[in-house]
Amino acid sequence: MMDLLKFRVFKLIVIIVLGGLFNSCEEVFVENRQTGSALGTTYSILFYDTQARNFETEIDSVFTAINHSMSTYIPDSDISKINAGDSSVVVDVMFQEVFNLSKDINVRTKGYFDPTVGVLVNSWGFGPGKQIALDSARVDSLLHFVGFDKVRLNEDATISKMNPNIVFDFNAIAKGYAVDRLGALLKAKGISNYLVEVGGELVAKGKNLVKNKDFVVGIDDPQANDRSTPIAKINLRNKGLASSGNYRHFRADPISGVKYVHTVDPITGYTKNSNVLGVTILGSTCAEADAYATAFMAMDLEKSTSLILDKKDLEALIVYIDGNGAVKQFRTKGFDNVMVK
Repeated sequence: MMDLLKFRVFKLIVIIVLGGLFNSCEEVFVENRQTGSALGTTYSILFYDTQARNFETEIDSVFTAINHSMSTYIPDSDISKINAGDSSVVVDVMFQEVFNLSKDINVRTKGYFDPTVGVLVNSWGFGPGKQIALDSARVDSLLHFVGFDKVRLNEDATISKMNPNIVFDFNAIAKGYAVDRLGALLKAKGISNYLVEVGGELVAKGKNLVKNKDFVVGIDDPQANDRSTPIAKINLRNKGLASSGNYRHFRADPISGVKYVHTVDPITGYTKNSNVLGVTILGSTCAEADAYATAFMAMDLEKSTSLILDKKDLEALIVYIDGNGAVKQFRTKGFDNVMVK
């Protein structure tokens, strides 16, 4: 009887000790947040670690490097020098990655995504260059300077242009690429659960450890005047998300009142007025999602939906106006599956 009692006491002690060991192994995560301004917009970064950490210096370095490489608003950036005709510029790895991804998406969208559209963006008054009066003859002449098949990334990392008047504009992909680079920074720091947002473009990895569930993000309603009421909420995990729309970015002629939207069609050379109000894309990277969201604003709805259904690694929400004037939504099955019901 005494031996049995000793065994039970020993067993109880073992259970208590082991339980204490397991509890001591449970990691306590700290929620870290960092916000600021960059690339002409704002950014917000949320990540979890076992301690409070601040990566402000490293974050600023990422934005500085991207600006130096691809900002058309900085006169001495690599892209500005190339646009000005300097063929000796040796571009960095970031520029090369964006160039190669742009080339791939340009082919897949049959030219609707084209970063050589810069001369048209400037001429229509949406870029850093000089706005000019445009008519059909002038637009046709400018189209000679548009086409990603007219530029080349050389083996020595210089850029060749078939015509010196070709102007690069990576703004439709650079913000998404910046989001990916910030995600890569966090990963290199050993962070595996984070949500990065730059100007509304996002990437999420892992999950919200405080709530122990996926990150939940809202998608702007293209018809709303503010962002307080999203058109949808989705669970975002291990994906990049980007949206594009004509609802906030436009220029109205002060005399005629005609609205010119910010999407320039690289095929026709004209700004695009279509029945598509807004596009949200889920992709493997935010840069890819950013580029496709822009392309689908320039493409007709039928072309966009056909490409999306054919490209299995993209999910989409497209808000559009049908032939009867009613606002409708096109959603892929994968997009439906991540929506918060």
